[in-house]
Amino acid sequence: MYAKFLDWGYFDHPPMVALFIKIGDLLLPSTLGMRFITVITSSLSVLLLWKIVKPYGENIKLFILLFSSIVLFHVYGFITTPDAPLFFFTILFFYIYQRYVAADELKWALLLAIVIACLLYSKYHGILVLGFSILSNLKLLKRPSFWLIVGLAILAFLPHIWWQVENNYPSFYYHVIDRSAAFYKSKFTTEYLLAQLALAGPLVGWFLYRSATLLKTPDAFVRAVKVNFYGVFIFFLFSTFKGRVEAHWTLPGMICLFILAYLYLSKRPVPKWFERLAIVNIVLILLVRMVLLIPIPFLIKNRSVAYYFGNESWAKQIHEKAGDAPVIFMNAFQEPSKYNYYNKTTKGFGYDSRDYRKNQYDIWPLEDSLRNKRVYWVVEDSKGLPGQDTLNTAKGLLYGNWVDSVRMYQKVAVNPLEIPSILEKGKTLKLKLKIENPYDQEIYLGNAGQKWACVLEYGYKKGEDFGEFKILKADLEKLRIPAKQSVTIDAEIESPEANGKYKLIFSLRTDPFSGARNSNMISVTVK
Repeated sequence: MYAKFLDWGYFDHPPMVALFIKIGDLLLPSTLGMRFITVITSSLSVLLLWKIVKPYGENIKLFILLFSSIVLFHVYGFITTPDAPLFFFTILFFYIYQRYVAADELKWALLLAIVIACLLYSKYHGILVLGFSILSNLKLLKRPSFWLIVGLAILAFLPHIWWQVENNYPSFYYHVIDRSAAFYKSKFTTEYLLAQLALAGPLVGWFLYRSATLLKTPDAFVRAVKVNFYGVFIFFLFSTFKGRVEAHWTLPGMICLFILAYLYLSKRPVPKWFERLAIVNIVLILLVRMVLLIPIPFLIKNRSVAYYFGNESWAKQIHEKAGDAPVIFMNAFQEPSKYNYYNKTTKGFGYDSRDYRKNQYDIWPLEDSLRNKRVYWVVEDSKGLPGQDTLNTAKGLLYGNWVDSVRMYQKVAVNPLEIPSILEKGKTLKLKLKIENPYDQEIYLGNAGQKWACVLEYGYKKGEDFGEFKILKADLEKLRIPAKQSVTIDAEIESPEANGKYKLIFSLRTDPFSGARNSNMISVTVK
């Protein structure tokens, strides 16, 4: 879907991955085309890595053993996600940076500025690579060419920054605020540490980490790699105190791990036991890759494995029932995207309920086209609506429901003009709510003459789950909001009965759906 709506930014990622997919699809309009640029850039990455480490020691056998042992390198050799361009442009950055450190020449400065912009357009993790690289060599600040690089890179990145401003900083809000866990759990840290050990190579990863930490060198470039190595892994280690960290987020650190381990081992005799263990490690990884390519019946029962199979059949089976009608999926962004891809349409839509998270479907101009239309609503649990279909799909049992004259206001923003950060428990709080209509047509929040009821509700989240949502005391019956306009209304809510830290949200619920998340997550403390 990214490639269908090329833009300067997306909800949780910059746009480089969309460009990868778009170019590949133009060259080879198929699932192969979707991965084509990833395969090309990952192959180039291997060559660039060799050119980076070759001056420190030529040992092609060691290079192959180490590269093939790191699980993450296999993953982003064929899967197109934002990490695929991040992988390529991080390595390309180190390749150009290595030459720029050695020779302060204009050509390297200009190339570095371009690569930095591409790195930032790949994934926000690129900021860590840039920050740690500068931190490793503060003498760069004295180079006039350094400031030229900074200026050109920022200039190239301005369109994305402006996109964030125009869309109310969705990426910042999601990554910094929305993803934060309410409470720290020790498993966040232990899972992170175990995952990093496994992704570096389930059998040999520990030896790579040991080798990387033992490397000593005064080389300015290698120092940058070392600072990135420690910086990335420590940064995400501390991030586990804020919430769950996805294992693959340390991809730039894994690249540094490889470089440092190679530099250390290339100067020494490689233990025979390590070579044998590395080969076994590689065989295990290749077996896993085979499992993801060949559908083995008893393994497909595993949810993680099943994810990779049956997608096209699943999409076609739903389309057979829905026909040309729009299809709504609940609390999902991958499912509607897969439905759209395999059916060559844009009529699949993700409805994000209030207990889910916002995503790109809250930005794309798709919801607007559904209003007052007849849609096919696909869910995993039976809703018991009249005429409900039971769908036996390639990916399991689903239920389909026809919804006439659909009514939803997922993009409407409902936020208090101000609210105290500390609330007295069990008390009524009077608020002024600003309700913004982002659509190109007027919206009516009352229920006179409407097939589906609309109510404005609020709820408090404590820990992982929301409590009961309550109807907000406000008069909406005559409320009409012109296109692209906002109104302010008086409203009353009740604070929770128990002390603690909560996140408050406001939700417009329109039957038969469960209610959207229409406000920011507002942090309050109840005393």
